[in-house]
Amino acid sequence: MVRNLAHSWKTIFNKRALAFADFNHKTHKECSILDGLNAVPALHIEMIHNGNIQIQGEESLRENEARSYVQALRSCAKTRDLQRGIRVHDVILKYGMIEKCSDALISMYAKCGAFEKSKALLETHKSKDVFTWNSLILEYVRRDRCHDALQLFELIKSEGLNPNAVTLSCMLKACGNIGALSKGKEIHDEVSKQRLLEKSVIIGNSLVDMYARCGALAKAQEVLEELPVRNVISWSTLIAGYTQHGKGEQALNCFKLMKLEGLTPNAVTFCSILKACSSLGTADIGKEVHKLIAEQGLLGNNVVLGTAIVDMYAKCGELAKAHHVLADLPSRNVICWSALIAGYAKHNKNEHALHCFDRMKQEGFFPDAVTFIYILKVCGNIRAVDKGDEIYYDILKQRLLQNNISLGTALVDMYAKCGDLAKAQQVLESLPLQSAISWSALIAGYAEQGECDQALNAFEEMQRAGFQPDAITFTCLLKGCGNTGAVEKGEKIHNEISKYDFLKNDAVLGTALVDMYAKCGALAKAREVLEELPKSNTMTWNALIAGYIQHDEVEEALKCYEEIQHKGVAFDVVTYLYILKACGSLGAVKNGERLHNEIVKQGRLGHDLVLRTALLDMYGKCGALQKAWCVLQEFPVQDVISWNALITGSVRTGEGGQALSYYEKLTQEGISPNAATLSSVLTACSRAGLLNSAHVYLQNMNNKYGIEPDLEHYACMVDLFGRAGYLNKALKVVEKMPFCISGVWYSLLSACGKCGDVNVGKWAFEQAILMNKNNAAPYALMANVYTAAGMQDNAKKVKTMRIK
Repeated sequence: MVRNLAHSWKTIFNKRALAFADFNHKTHKECSILDGLNAVPALHIEMIHNGNIQIQGEESLRENEARSYVQALRSCAKTRDLQRGIRVHDVILKYGMIEKCSDALISMYAKCGAFEKSKALLETHKSKDVFTWNSLILEYVRRDRCHDALQLFELIKSEGLNPNAVTLSCMLKACGNIGALSKGKEIHDEVSKQRLLEKSVIIGNSLVDMYARCGALAKAQEVLEELPVRNVISWSTLIAGYTQHGKGEQALNCFKLMKLEGLTPNAVTFCSILKACSSLGTADIGKEVHKLIAEQGLLGNNVVLGTAIVDMYAKCGELAKAHHVLADLPSRNVICWSALIAGYAKHNKNEHALHCFDRMKQEGFFPDAVTFIYILKVCGNIRAVDKGDEIYYDILKQRLLQNNISLGTALVDMYAKCGDLAKAQQVLESLPLQSAISWSALIAGYAEQGECDQALNAFEEMQRAGFQPDAITFTCLLKGCGNTGAVEKGEKIHNEISKYDFLKNDAVLGTALVDMYAKCGALAKAREVLEELPKSNTMTWNALIAGYIQHDEVEEALKCYEEIQHKGVAFDVVTYLYILKACGSLGAVKNGERLHNEIVKQGRLGHDLVLRTALLDMYGKCGALQKAWCVLQEFPVQDVISWNALITGSVRTGEGGQALSYYEKLTQEGISPNAATLSSVLTACSRAGLLNSAHVYLQNMNNKYGIEPDLEHYACMVDLFGRAGYLNKALKVVEKMPFCISGVWYSLLSACGKCGDVNVGKWAFEQAILMNKNNAAPYALMANVYTAAGMQDNAKKVKTMRIK
């Protein structure tokens, strides 16, 4: 009997009382009678729990009541209403119906996330229904508690229960999630034992998924090929596995095989294939996939698939197409905008990325943490610190830093790249969540700015804050030491690295160590470190070769090249560039020719203009101008840089007339010269004594091509006037220069030596030694000036000054 039913309904559900007819009850003026069989179970149980209802015919209706409780528990499980479920549990206990309702209770607690209660009931009542066990296993897997699921599976077997297809499918999912391949193989054996593959394509797909997630892709494909029945999900699962493990080619091959079987790809398949195209940069295949999607009419309101298309075009560099696709999407969200922004950032279209960011906000989409990370990278790339400040303010407003380490790191990195290192450190110190990576971003900023001491201070602060440095941290520190020549500090970092095991597995860190010593000129130490590294690669050898070339030990660089050939280390383009430079410096044309043949043999030239230009430059420096000319003729596209290499090579070998001839051909080809071209042309005129021609070229460069003369051009003119004996004109050029480089003073001294002008020579000598008193050149040139003027004693004194 219920007194004031409407009040009970309102109290329990916090809603207005509904018409009594909804409950199939009889109404009276003073009270309402509720039939237990026909009552809504949830309301019925609430009334029992509150003591407001009397159940008529309680004993005879126990089975019906139990069904009502089970139905109520299922409702609680469906809505994830744990508190209501607990109240139902209390009623069940009150009426002693726990045995009839235990399975439903276990399932309800599992689905509501109350795993301890669910497991306790399971262990107490020892359910023999495998479906009940499945409910808890399923929820463990759904909530990423896969190890608990595996333990429960062992308990099932110990209870003598036979796992069914649902159990095994859940276990395969758990194994895939945590990469438990060995356990997954055991489950596979159980599947085979029960001959489930013949009955269920779902269990077959689960097997393919498990092997794919564990990285056993060959086994995954083998399982798929042996399935008695395959469907689009089977193939999509395998394709997704290949894509997730960076095997784009295999993913595309599976896509072809799937279509040959007459299966129609679905949206999930297409998302994986588009991702494969993105990773491979195969825009052409991506366009074909896009066409198939359009033909099947799959886009519609599928924003996930639309985002995958935008992402594919953006990553492949088809940015205009990506933008066009995004604009045509019937529905957009922040994720597809972020994909486009990321594409622009990746391809250094930073202004476009900022425009998209602003446009996204204008359309009413709020940037999320991922969007902010991409746009902060853009701000760092172009040193847009003001825009970075705006974004920082937006991030603070949205309180996104509370649980996102990556976003905090991106902020530190942005300020560091913008050169505002004080703000970078301030932001880092204010972050609610810090990490070794965020500290490494700050350290990298100090290193890039050449502030090695500050980088080391930040490193010490990082350790005091309780963060262990990682390989990235040490790599940043070593870069700073190498760039500033701080070899002693680099040695301290080396000692710190030795306390860890990073060098055993990290070739990048080993390369950074070799590079630091090489840049600092400690080449013997660099070589020693390289030989002791457990892991070295092409980049490591490149660092050593670059060090030899930087410090004019070019022959050692060539020896390294010969050595790595014998060791079987693969060359890359960087190796070839360094060795070609070494051949050019030594004039070792035979070595250069052998290298040229090797490059052609490996098919590396292709459309690589940088490598072709390096070849041309090498032949030019070696004086093999005919070979250099032949290389230029084979260029798929000729540009001013390649022509400059040919012109400069001619000048260096004393072929000034040939250099000017090449310049004329350059202009005839419609290629505009640049400042470097003018320097080479003026040098050619200087060497050939073509004073008038130099004036003409200088004027044409300015009037026709808009090239303003710089310090190097002025130095060429000083050299030209000096060689021609026009010392006064050379001095007038010097007076026009905002400041002088050492080459200008050497040119003046050389000219004074020819005409015996001691006064101008002394002035030029004083300026030269102010710039570098340790260089022998000005002392020798000044001695020549005194000798030309017949002042032998003074010449000896100058030489003595250098010795002291």
